[in-house]
Amino acid sequence: MDAVAPIPQSTGQATLGEVIAEARRLLEQAGIESAAQEALWIVEHVLRLPVHHVLTNRDRVLSLTELTATRGLLERRAGREPLQYILGTQEFCGLEFHVNPAVLIPRPETELLVEYVAQRIPAERQATIVDVCTGSGCIAVAIARLRPRAQVIATDLSSPSLAVARQNATRHEVCERITWLEGDLLRPLAEKGLEGRIDVIVSNPPYITETDWATLQPEVRLFEPRGALVAGPQGTESHERLLREADRYLSPTGALIMEIGAGQARAMRRIVEQTPGYRFHRLIYDEAGLERVVIVERAGR
Repeated sequence: MDAVAPIPQSTGQATLGEVIAEARRLLEQAGIESAAQEALWIVEHVLRLPVHHVLTNRDRVLSLTELTATRGLLERRAGREPLQYILGTQEFCGLEFHVNPAVLIPRPETELLVEYVAQRIPAERQATIVDVCTGSGCIAVAIARLRPRAQVIATDLSSPSLAVARQNATRHEVCERITWLEGDLLRPLAEKGLEGRIDVIVSNPPYITETDWATLQPEVRLFEPRGALVAGPQGTESHERLLREADRYLSPTGALIMEIGAGQARAMRRIVEQTPGYRFHRLIYDEAGLERVVIVERAGR
């Protein structure tokens, strides 16, 4: 990546308009597609002002403290650190979630998982729902908010991830309604008395192949947790393990709802057909027309 010029530091003063213009140039040179918008967001974050105030006060002179803080965040973004980690938040299902490099940044397409869990579980129904690979807790928290009568269990292999998830659940006042378990996939459920009692298992598991990892954008490859993204040579290894482990816990009418990568639907159909006790129920596409979610049901449904 070519070196980018920082905001000039020789002068002791700079107006808001000058900083925004220089920030945009810096991010454009770094290859940031939405440079103009992100420059505004970063300045807004530092100054704690709404965007319309930032735009209408372009002659305001920034203090040295404000300049230094803005410069620091811009240089991080120019290094391709995700904006969500820099600002510390990401919206998901209409809620703000804290994020840091311990967790995957929630994506809009993952909201489909929440939508289809809610379709299967009416608001008035008592149910047990397990969110596997919870990460930031966005799925578990959104479901707990939408389905207050459900028992929600969230598992993750990473202790730092669970700490972030608990923080988010506390922020949205559902922490006491979610059971947090540390461990690999469904192994934490062992000896919890949940055999045959779970109505829905939902997961956004790792699904990137080893080969594809090297082709990802720097924001993903250099900063997001690799273990939350890379599954193995095929990309469906975690899904296959989930199917095998879920057999013990799903109720006779239970379902497994999983996010998948583009082009993985055919492989998932084959895996389901080869796994006793299940049937492939539905494939869901995201707004970009890409294969995104599979719903697998118990064969007896």
